[in-house]
Amino acid sequence: MKNVVVRNVERAPADIVRELGEHGVATVHEAQGRTGLLQPYMRPIYSGARIGGSAVTALVHPGDNWMLHVVGEAIRPGDIVVVGLSAANTDGMFGDLLATSYQARGALGLVIDAGVRDVRDLTEMAFPVWSKAISAKGTVKATLGSVNVPVVVAGQIVNPGDVIVADDDGVVVVPRKTAAQVLEAARTRVANEETKRKRLAAGELGLDLYKMREPLARAGLVYVDSLDELE
Repeated sequence: MKNVVVRNVERAPADIVRELGEHGVATVHEAQGRTGLLQPYMRPIYSGARIGGSAVTALVHPGDNWMLHVVGEAIRPGDIVVVGLSAANTDGMFGDLLATSYQARGALGLVIDAGVRDVRDLTEMAFPVWSKAISAKGTVKATLGSVNVPVVVAGQIVNPGDVIVADDDGVVVVPRKTAAQVLEAARTRVANEETKRKRLAAGELGLDLYKMREPLARAGLVYVDSLDELE
């Protein structure tokens, strides 16, 4: 494949993207049939961030962050930069200077299947990053990659314009074309969970709420009043 920069990316409607982000990773993951979740080694550099945005992607090579500068030109407000590697690597490809540039372009954050550094500065800037590693090891600018092409990140294919939801639970990708349907499923799930939450808060047990007693009995679970009955 040629080394290319794709200028035009079709994104999901902003209101859909924003609301998916508000629902969070766990809800969105469940709402789309437990699919799209990046490997759990992708962790936020600081806790508390929750974002939802459209993916602009970069394909880079180990130890080389050249294309992280190129992708900056493709960022639009509300985007999340998503970086895939051609081979496994943990070098610190991203730091506070690139974050300053991305923030100025309206990026909400970064998801990178490699390393990041300047964590204290990024935290103070409130620029969230989900990464494979934290590493002070620097990189070079020598090898071409591509921008806004499909990339594999932590086990998931991410296409430009897909919706990315990221929080303390990890990162999930929602295909752009199914974003509206996933949002409807997420809304339904949240409403159902709120009903359950009220019942649990009132003291009802999950055993009864989820009607577990009969299947537990069929599976062979037996209740006794004391250990003496087992002798």
